[in-house]
Amino acid sequence: MAALASPLLGQTPIQVRVDATDAARRVFHVRTTIPAQAGAMTLLYPEWIPGDHMPDGPIPNLVGLVVKANGQTVAWRRDSVNMFAIHVEVPAGASALDVSFDFLSPPDAAGGAFLAGSSATTELAVLNWNQFVLYPQGADADTLQLKAWLRVPDGWKYGTALPIARESGGEIEFAPASLTTLIDSPLSAGKHYRTVDLGTHDGLAHYLHLAGDSERAVDISPELVSEYKNLVVEAGALFGARHYRDYHFLYTLSDHVAHFGLEHHESSDDRVNERTLVDPALRIASAYLLCHEYVHSWNGKYRRPLGLTSNGHDGGYDTPMKGDLLWVYEGLTNYLGEVLTPRSGLWTAEEYRESLAGTAADMDYTYGRRWRPLEDTAIAAQILYDVGDDYANYRCGVDYYPEGSLLWLEADVLIRQLSKGTKSLNDFCRLFHGGASGAPAMKPFEFQDAVAALNAVQPYDWAGFWNERLHSTSPHAPLGGVEGSGWKLVYDGNRSDFWKANEERSKLADLSYSIGLKVQEDDGTIVDVVYDGPAQKAGIPPSTKLMAVNGRQFTSTVLREAVSERKPVELLVKNGEYYETHRVEYDGGERYPHLVRDESKADLLTEITAPLVKR
Repeated sequence: MAALASPLLGQTPIQVRVDATDAARRVFHVRTTIPAQAGAMTLLYPEWIPGDHMPDGPIPNLVGLVVKANGQTVAWRRDSVNMFAIHVEVPAGASALDVSFDFLSPPDAAGGAFLAGSSATTELAVLNWNQFVLYPQGADADTLQLKAWLRVPDGWKYGTALPIARESGGEIEFAPASLTTLIDSPLSAGKHYRTVDLGTHDGLAHYLHLAGDSERAVDISPELVSEYKNLVVEAGALFGARHYRDYHFLYTLSDHVAHFGLEHHESSDDRVNERTLVDPALRIASAYLLCHEYVHSWNGKYRRPLGLTSNGHDGGYDTPMKGDLLWVYEGLTNYLGEVLTPRSGLWTAEEYRESLAGTAADMDYTYGRRWRPLEDTAIAAQILYDVGDDYANYRCGVDYYPEGSLLWLEADVLIRQLSKGTKSLNDFCRLFHGGASGAPAMKPFEFQDAVAALNAVQPYDWAGFWNERLHSTSPHAPLGGVEGSGWKLVYDGNRSDFWKANEERSKLADLSYSIGLKVQEDDGTIVDVVYDGPAQKAGIPPSTKLMAVNGRQFTSTVLREAVSERKPVELLVKNGEYYETHRVEYDGGERYPHLVRDESKADLLTEITAPLVKR
């Protein structure tokens, strides 16, 4: 490991002061003091952000950079190869650099994926410290200490897992923390803010922090609070240990910030539509999100693939990550998060099955699985998160999430069958992710470690199981877990309430499994076509606009009714500046995926979704 850029860094924390009083204008003012010594010095802006799995540190939004030493401006120069590196020459007699800059949050849900996306409105802001820090090249992020201060707008409340030293007059002073801990501890704040106590379990406190664009947005029902309390209890029962000092769900409710979930060891940054807590359809469609991110505290933070552990261990946030084991990091988390949703009461067992049916159908209709093995979607994760929606099922995206759910379900079912019901994936979770409770820690693993733990729970050729499914290609999805659990994937014309809820959230008419189109309901934009499906075979490309159906102006209702008539459909499509008429030879009616019981097999799926803790 490279030596510290200055011996003073081992003694004096870097000071970071963030003024968020202009958050409504999406401008954050940063002043930082970095111990230094005379000579050449390189400052780095965090590039590889944990949880983002790609080098997307939003450095284009760092503006107004000024470097001073002893009150005098010091020239700086960006590295001509590494855009995240800033070179300075520290003058003789200087013991610190005073660095100031502004960070600009992108506007209205724009700006890219994850932390590069919009994070502030007139009513709220979500602050992630990687956006506000520069650190010396060569510093160890686990030992490099920082002292942070934050000023929020008058009247705003806030929530964070970062320990607080004191608060006065709208300024929060945080206890010194390592760079790793600081970047792993986001903060949400807002005018309409509510903190809900989710209870103390195993001696640890849990909080739900709600930041909304209106008072109505944070009006959570007692029933929903109870279900989130169940989540905390069920996760503890699943893993058998808690690897945090306390836990904070930062739940942001806005139509004007980027929507995603991002995991942290002692908190999660979860962002959804403004009316998610008060609109039943939006609530159902987003119910799994907090469950998924909470699981990451164990799977992804405490246990992390070795290739994703560079941050804080090999010199900072400039070391590239390797995503080949994301099918564990994200795939297993996807499965466990979805299972915890009905166990906690946030979904019914039927809603879970509808979700699983959608996943199974989506993966089974993925044309790109004919050429791209699943592991490649993990290895290539850093270039797949930002790909477009067009020809999505031909490209294959980050399929290790949904297909991971199918594969870990299959593993769970196999363990239950082979052990004659005495073991399950729950036992694997307690063995692999449990251990001693305590402050955040990380225990890296490799492929053979996960295989060994599975074998310790239930002997089987787990290496062969995973290698076959990760490295091969197949025209159909691995549905062994669904079928082995006593259920079958079927299609019919019933558009379930769960399906409607997801369409309402996405504002899409999704006819993927019939005519082969996803259409934006408000303006007819054809977001995607199913490759090798009826619409694509008729010559309709994605990213065009559906103008009329059988000669009548497009609405989603008109399109659905035309498809349901079970005869070819004529579509008028605007492609660039030209209008084209396409006859789609499809007469199968509307088709939506569901699971139905296979009475010849035991119903393991109902066992899997049942609560672990009696209530």
